[in-house]
Amino acid sequence: MSLSLAQRSAWSLAKTLMVCVTLFKAGSGFGVMPSSEFDGDPESIVHEYDPWS
Repeated sequence: MSLSLAQRSAWSLAKTLMVCVTLFKAGSGFGVMPSSEFDGDPESIVHEYDPWS
């Protein structure tokens, strides 16, 4: 997934689920998942989206 698509997906997911979402680097692309489920390398985190802020 490209960075711009991942950013839009992350924000949309955060606002829909009303949970914090983590955008992270995964190989040659990016991934998005709820922050409570992310147990990867903290260095791979690009941004965290908080729907409450």
